[in-house]
Amino acid sequence: MKKHVMPMLCTTAVICGLTVCPMIYAEETETIPNQMESSNEDAPMEKPKDPPMEKPMDSSTDQPMDPPGKPPMNSSDTDIPQKPEGGKPGGFGGSAEVTQGTAANTIDADGTYTDETYTSTGDDENALRIDHAEVTLENITVDKSAGATSNTENGDFYGQNAALLATDGANVTIRNATVNSSAQNGNGVFSYGEGTTVNISDSAITTTADNSGGIQTTGGGTTNASNLTVETSGNSSAAIRSDRGGGIVQIDGGTYTSNGYNSPSVYSTADITVSNAVLTASNSEALVIEGRNSITLENCEVSGNMSDTEGTSSDENVHNVMIYQSMSGDAEIGTSSFDMTRGTLTGCNGDMFYITNTHCQINLSNVDIENLESDGLLMLVSGNSASHGWGTAGANGAQVEFTADEQVLEGDIAVDTISTLTMELTGNSTFTGTVNIINNEENGNAVDNNAVLSIEEGSTWTLTGDCTLTSLENNGTIDFNGYSITLADGTVLNN
Repeated sequence: MKKHVMPMLCTTAVICGLTVCPMIYAEETETIPNQMESSNEDAPMEKPKDPPMEKPMDSSTDQPMDPPGKPPMNSSDTDIPQKPEGGKPGGFGGSAEVTQGTAANTIDADGTYTDETYTSTGDDENALRIDHAEVTLENITVDKSAGATSNTENGDFYGQNAALLATDGANVTIRNATVNSSAQNGNGVFSYGEGTTVNISDSAITTTADNSGGIQTTGGGTTNASNLTVETSGNSSAAIRSDRGGGIVQIDGGTYTSNGYNSPSVYSTADITVSNAVLTASNSEALVIEGRNSITLENCEVSGNMSDTEGTSSDENVHNVMIYQSMSGDAEIGTSSFDMTRGTLTGCNGDMFYITNTHCQINLSNVDIENLESDGLLMLVSGNSASHGWGTAGANGAQVEFTADEQVLEGDIAVDTISTLTMELTGNSTFTGTVNIINNEENGNAVDNNAVLSIEEGSTWTLTGDCTLTSLENNGTIDFNGYSITLADGTVLNN
């Protein structure tokens, strides 16, 4: 086991992870070829993450630093947002190469390590790094108690300054561990790179500073977790977090809590599956999917409480589940996927679902959904102002295919004129609420088939107000309840 202790390299601002010092690296800083470089050849300049959420702030203006974006196209799976032209990875100082800093303790030989303690107080330094080795860690303690990152994106993308980093094809099994990080941009357990796998169980991970996720997976890495207790307290610090290059994350059991602003319980730029877990975001939306990525939940208890005023995107929309394309280059452009079976989904503030500037598929089955915001929508499918870089105003709508199977739905759905929603009620589902086509706030050019609804035999829609649809296929039951449905061709349906 090699140990390296690095001196402090520079002082950085902790405000949302914005670096205010030049990039300085000690001689022992490890830089390896970027496994994602060839696929990201034409990627745009990055935003530091998470979502609308995890974005650094410009300390001089107190405003989010957002990249420019191009508009999405509409309708089919191929009509999705297009990448902005020009610009390689490395926005806001992020390295185009994999830059992981140093490590106070490095394990690069196969073996089993029990009852060890690994600590770090250095800048750009991991407390423990497992490098290209097959390792079992039992009853260990990892403590990243100090040391800032010189570049937030190197921390977010590559694991620089994380408490525990597995990299370069490492295969790591961790049991009964305690991992603590109080360092800025000090993610808890980080799995980086194709061929790297972290299997972690029955462990506790706690982070307290900004830009410090609980478990983080990037660059095509894999994380398998079971029965973890994860808690984050900083801003932009999702409990389950991924970033550029994504990967595969599978979780079974445990509790995953985020307490900061811009800190969902799950932020996905990967394929993330969670079963039998409690996911809580105390001051943020519960779940976020960016780009061609997914969240699949089974029998989970999910809750979010996004602030009306705090965080970088509350000025755009307040919601519980967000699906979007940021145009930052951190997530591939394509179809997002959200699947939830059984369990509970609770929103304390705002709309339940907000989808913008992307194409996505949403499937719900037997989920107990509760929106505690009396004026909140069940779903908003719309463009956005583009003030955060999410496409071009007036041309950044969303395209959604939504299937509810054996599902109870309550609330109103709004689709703006530059967006599309295809909704199916199947398996004896019931929907109590309205669907309406609304004007795009940026006066964008309208598209066809804004709201298409089909109701299968055995399913029921009970209206709570007048509705507007493009078209309707009804093989089930509609309780008009004294209201009417107006179709795009002028047909008015009522009792």
